[in-house]
Amino acid sequence: MGEVTLLIERAREGDRAAFDRIFELLYPDLRLIARRRLSRSSRDGLIDTTVLVNECYLKFVQRESLTLNDRAHFLGYCATVMRSIIVDAARVAQTDRRGGGADQVTLSTDMKASLPDPADEILEVHAALEDLGRIDARLAGVVEMRYFGGMEDAEIAQVMGVSKRTVSRDWDKARLLLAHALRG
Repeated sequence: MGEVTLLIERAREGDRAAFDRIFELLYPDLRLIARRRLSRSSRDGLIDTTVLVNECYLKFVQRESLTLNDRAHFLGYCATVMRSIIVDAARVAQTDRRGGGADQVTLSTDMKASLPDPADEILEVHAALEDLGRIDARLAGVVEMRYFGGMEDAEIAQVMGVSKRTVSRDWDKARLLLAHALRG
């Protein structure tokens, strides 16, 4: 049994030091997951890698219990937490953009107006993903870990307990369903 798995067992029993050590050991992995996800939308400036990982830690600290099994399960759950953080940041950005209590000023920036708003894109994908989750939870999990968590097929396969090929097929299927949902 690996060190992280042993620490997870201790953290489940309420050992806060073990919980902190898990984050310390997996911090490089969490930064990589965050960086992969954020690199896809680097122009949005909603949140950066360090903030995303730190917010993930804070969300875990707020939980009353830890019900994870091993390193892969932990990283998969972190992808879910990162998704919620990114969606929340997009909602705040969208609210701020729509007024947020500030005086409105009209600018003439044709190029900026032609770019899609990353916050809108994140929220549209989030809504479509929730719909997909009601149809097929495994497909939604694959998308969540890949799109919001930046995880590779092998990592997702380990978390979900399926083959890498199954993850690849699920990803292809989910992309088609999401593309259809996002178009219509």
